[in-house]
Amino acid sequence: MTTPPSPTVSALDGIRILDLTSVVFGPYASQILADYGADVIKVEAPGGDSTRRTGPAQEPGLSAIFLGLNRNKRSIVLDLKQPAAREALLTLVDQADVLMHSMRPAKMAALGLDPATLCARHPRLVYAGLYGFGEGGAYDGRPAYDDIIQGLSGFADLVGRQTGAPRYLPTVAADKTCGLIAAHAILAALFQRERTGRGQQLEVPMFESMASFALVEHYYGRHLADAPGPAGYPRVLTPWRRPCQTADGHVCLMPYTDAHWRDFFNAAGRPDLAQDPRFADISARTRHIETLYELQAGIVAAHDTAYWLALCERLEIPAAPVNRLEDLETDPHLESVGFFVPLQSASGSQYRFPRNPVRLQQSHVPPAMPPRLGEHTHEVLRQAGLAPAVIDALLQAGAAGQAPSPSSDNAKDTA
Repeated sequence: MTTPPSPTVSALDGIRILDLTSVVFGPYASQILADYGADVIKVEAPGGDSTRRTGPAQEPGLSAIFLGLNRNKRSIVLDLKQPAAREALLTLVDQADVLMHSMRPAKMAALGLDPATLCARHPRLVYAGLYGFGEGGAYDGRPAYDDIIQGLSGFADLVGRQTGAPRYLPTVAADKTCGLIAAHAILAALFQRERTGRGQQLEVPMFESMASFALVEHYYGRHLADAPGPAGYPRVLTPWRRPCQTADGHVCLMPYTDAHWRDFFNAAGRPDLAQDPRFADISARTRHIETLYELQAGIVAAHDTAYWLALCERLEIPAAPVNRLEDLETDPHLESVGFFVPLQSASGSQYRFPRNPVRLQQSHVPPAMPPRLGEHTHEVLRQAGLAPAVIDALLQAGAAGQAPSPSSDNAKDTA
């Protein structure tokens, strides 16, 4: 895809989002929207998002996990327990397109920030609640973290079916998947608002979202209400579905079509398997998938990784090496598309970020440093129309917070 000459307007130019979420679920959703050009104002309590302290850091408040979730945003600090801070937030709400939060509904109501109140005040507002469980359900209001949702929605069971013991996926799959769902739900609500002129309330519950995600393929035989079969898609549950061990390492090898398997077996010197009716078509292979993958593993072990990559390229069978996480920075494809971008913070520290993986021909938003806690408080409140004296009073009362300048940080560090 050809990169266009520096577009002056991004896809979400002019869209302002008040993000009251924290940790991973909500911040990942708002980062996606920020990557499309929305003005995301991250509203933080005086202590800041806990991920500011999660993982290694070169500068206070900019720890590794926070860096991965908060690029292209502005940060303000408001202590919403104080009435003056809530009034300042309401001024921002009046000028916002979206308010998103991950607090329990009862807490938002106690603060006077419930959807009925805010949507009546601002009928064009998209009010997005990002919850663990849908409102009104049996689990409504329970705390939810990635591990809890992975367990409830069947993912720990899926790993257990393949490995013999329930385990969590080694990634925060629920938080990130639900963040993607929240981003597209907010976009859908904004699109509908363009047609109707009205905003709306929406909820993105983690449990329901991840159950839906798991059951795309794993509801399987349960779809057949007249003659229900077992749940679970056999191809991805077999213990043999894994990178194949070669003579010197591992390779991801994926014959899929009838021709792929026929060519693979013939090239491996097993014409008997190429003619075996158990593997003749996808229906038969699905029924015998465990045997098929076990045979594949035995064949692949006889040669080194380079042999299989060359053979599969010649036969046009999908195959790839196994990248370590550290290998991604030097992967030839990611290098050639400029996937990793260097950035420098205001204090001069050097960073490296993955860019937005999506490229829009008429919209380009380069990665910008995640904000320091309260870095933009004064700027955002001034742009909202608050008088300097009002802002100063908020800061003096602790109802708002402003980050010190990077030079002040450095002075403290060297003192």
